[in-house]
Amino acid sequence: MRDSLLFVGVFSFAINLLMLTGPLFMLQVYDRVLTSRSIPTLVTLFAAVVILYGFLGLFDFVRARVLSRCGYRLDVELMSAAQSAWIRSGTQPGTETVRPVADLSAIRRFLCSNGLPALFDLPWVPIYLAIVYLLHVWLGVLATLGALAVVAATLINERITRNPIARSATADVRDTNFSEAANRDAEAIVAMGMVDNVGRYWRSIRQGALSEAQTAGSRSEIAQSFTKAMRLLIQSGILALGACLAIFQEISAGSMIAASILAGRALAPIDAAVANWKNLIVSRQAYGRLHKTLGNEALHSVPLALPAPKGHLTATGVIKMADADRQGRRRAILNGVQFALRPGDGLGVIGASGSGKSSLAKLLIGLWRPDRGEIRLDGGTFDQWDRNVLGNHVGYLPQSVDLMAATIRQNIARFDPTVSDAQIVEAATLAGVHELILTLPDGYETDLAKGKSVLSGGQAQRVALARAVLRRPKLVVLDEPNASLDADGEAALINAISVLRRSGSCVVVMAHRPSAIAAVNKILFLKNGHQVQFGEKVQVLRKLTRAVPGRNIRLASQGNPR
Repeated sequence: MRDSLLFVGVFSFAINLLMLTGPLFMLQVYDRVLTSRSIPTLVTLFAAVVILYGFLGLFDFVRARVLSRCGYRLDVELMSAAQSAWIRSGTQPGTETVRPVADLSAIRRFLCSNGLPALFDLPWVPIYLAIVYLLHVWLGVLATLGALAVVAATLINERITRNPIARSATADVRDTNFSEAANRDAEAIVAMGMVDNVGRYWRSIRQGALSEAQTAGSRSEIAQSFTKAMRLLIQSGILALGACLAIFQEISAGSMIAASILAGRALAPIDAAVANWKNLIVSRQAYGRLHKTLGNEALHSVPLALPAPKGHLTATGVIKMADADRQGRRRAILNGVQFALRPGDGLGVIGASGSGKSSLAKLLIGLWRPDRGEIRLDGGTFDQWDRNVLGNHVGYLPQSVDLMAATIRQNIARFDPTVSDAQIVEAATLAGVHELILTLPDGYETDLAKGKSVLSGGQAQRVALARAVLRRPKLVVLDEPNASLDADGEAALINAISVLRRSGSCVVVMAHRPSAIAAVNKILFLKNGHQVQFGEKVQVLRKLTRAVPGRNIRLASQGNPR
């Protein structure tokens, strides 16, 4: 946007040059018109003033319009990247404060505000002061002292408001995250009488954000009031000093008036900058965060286009560490996971809660990267694939299902306009949810944005399963897919896994209930993040039932072990 900003700089030059119209007009009226009593001279001067102020208004309008268009252009050009970064940040821990879309909006608002034109006018402060010096040196000295006092107040304001504004922004993000989480979990909060307690904790978070914002605002208001009062005081002081100099006939009355106007004009950009200082700091911090976020996105070059994967999945010595605790220690979520799967294989990952099943699921689809070891799909690591292209060949059903606020059709189609109706119906049929969708009043056009009561938990999970199996991807990872399913839903799930395997897909199922592994042929047993057993299902289950007597009845009763 440098060309546009250079254009704004040129117009700022013209605007500030035309701002001399008022002081020069006053100078001519007092020194020429009043002394000569010439009406034609006054009319000529005023006609020139009308024309010059007309151009001033036009240039100021153009400058504001260009900055406004720059803001919207910035939003349009970076919105896609910011949204992608925002969505990707949801897959990584420790990114709760990353809000690139909000940062982009903050920058756009600053570009469209009065703050940026004030910054373009700041270089003219010494020029206006120099003109005051030309009228009389003592007038220039007084105006310079006032400008220095205002600049000092501005720098102090910057120093004392920067940290509170940053802390306020962080607290605002935390406030927003908590309020959104409370809205998502509203049913449990209301049912268990947690409204007052949750509201009390939320208010404590919000009060912290408001306290920091009030601290920054109070300090900024002091600086703003000081600069405004100083500007008016300097103008009056120059009038008083100018009157004194005029009495001793060192300057004319016109020079006195012109000097007062010029001094006010010299301090006006600083006054405007202080008035918009909070927005400046907020947008500058937003720019830093956005630059870092999108800079990290830019580091990911577009990989070479690889052939469509066939479904060969390997994990070699995979180790994944948790985030550091308060003492800086990190524990292993997964340690030494190693296996190989071929197209058509079905792997059931079993283990107690907290054994690392969901973490492994995120690693197998490339959402997380292992700290050590590697996971490869058809011989390539996930960073060697174009994620948008690879996503067409990957199906994923997360443990916690949240469908998008759109129609069922759009959700199953993954918002891809190239997906045909036949492919949507095929996916829904494979997930056993086609007939259920048809019973809804609007069918596939049912809008899930109208409320949470449209689908039950099991129905939403089956719609999410249909989304995962769309176009029968070559790698399908299902994280506890039967957590909310009834008997019919489990039967549909087992059938879907069998169909996918027969079509050559590699299916991995994170299972907490034994029925989920009825259609797989391999088992991986995790315990506290460590791989205990891996192999053919019958052999692994036989070893486990021997190690833990009593389990054989429960496991063997769940469908055909083969």
